[in-house]
Amino acid sequence: MSLPTLYHLSHIDLDGYSCQIITHEIFDTVHFFNANYGPEVLNRIDEILALLDAQNSTAIVLISDLNLSLKESRYVDTQIKKRQEEGIEVTLLLLDHHGSGKESADAFEWYTLDTQRSATKITYDYAQQHWGIPQGVNRWLKPYVDVVNAVDLWLMDEVKNFEYGKVCMRLVTETRELNRYLFPKEDHIYKFTLLKEAASMIGIENAPIKLDEKIHAMKKHFFIRQQDNTLDGLATAYIVYLVGLYKEQFTVHYRGFKGIFTYALGNTSIIGNGILKAHPDVDFVIDLGTRGSMSFRADFKIDVSIMAKELVGGGGHPNASGGRMNDFKEQYEYVKAKAIMETLLAQKEPLSTIPTKVC
Repeated sequence: MSLPTLYHLSHIDLDGYSCQIITHEIFDTVHFFNANYGPEVLNRIDEILALLDAQNSTAIVLISDLNLSLKESRYVDTQIKKRQEEGIEVTLLLLDHHGSGKESADAFEWYTLDTQRSATKITYDYAQQHWGIPQGVNRWLKPYVDVVNAVDLWLMDEVKNFEYGKVCMRLVTETRELNRYLFPKEDHIYKFTLLKEAASMIGIENAPIKLDEKIHAMKKHFFIRQQDNTLDGLATAYIVYLVGLYKEQFTVHYRGFKGIFTYALGNTSIIGNGILKAHPDVDFVIDLGTRGSMSFRADFKIDVSIMAKELVGGGGHPNASGGRMNDFKEQYEYVKAKAIMETLLAQKEPLSTIPTKVC
């Protein structure tokens, strides 16, 4: 049976990503989105709605491990019904276990709430009943679901699953090497790879200890391409590679200089330097944080201290400077953050001293 295209929005913890591991193993065409609570939820839903408007195939919108307020639920319900009336074949489904969603669950049929199971277990049971799970997948998936269910509901009496689940949580909370705004696809692959490897170790003796000891090696194995290095070195090289892969969409311009703009990347000194060394045609790198902090890096081609001063009243050294965009509001899509940055780069009047190539 051919399944529809799936648009799957989930939370950013172990339970949320584990819901997506299930659908990843079932659907041929699936688009993943993740959100923390707050404005990001509706932002991601709007992303999905825009994609629905552009596609012609039958689709399912699945929201898991996120409870919606009644206002949010009404918005989603209205938007989905509007598209159904326009002829888009789309089904809405929400699978969650947070009791704070009861008001929405009582109001809408598409809202499934069960506080006795983790969202992963709810998704697994729904998938078994409605979509089917391949037998080969189920051999490792069912024990993994039991682990996530035990730790997410804090079932300490299920000692083995609970202890193993605590270690699995680190495979989400400590896999921050890839930025989910810049590299959402690769970030999903990274997390799925590590969690599935953890699933394969559930039955071994002293599994929590063995997994705990292996995490560093698992992470290095994901990033290594040719020669070994520290985890930081391997992750930096991989990020520099990805920047090259998406270079055109990351490129910005400022007074005739060419730059790379990143959003919430962090570790700008190391990664920014890596980008500049790997791409000689790039004059500067700007990283904008979610709270408006800005890091500028260069490699003797432009004085970024003057650039930072002009743009946001910042400053520093010719090759390493910083500042803050005081009126910046957190963005949840890279393209929106970049649009704000491009406006800033284009709107400033020249100062008496403008940035020039550094000899």
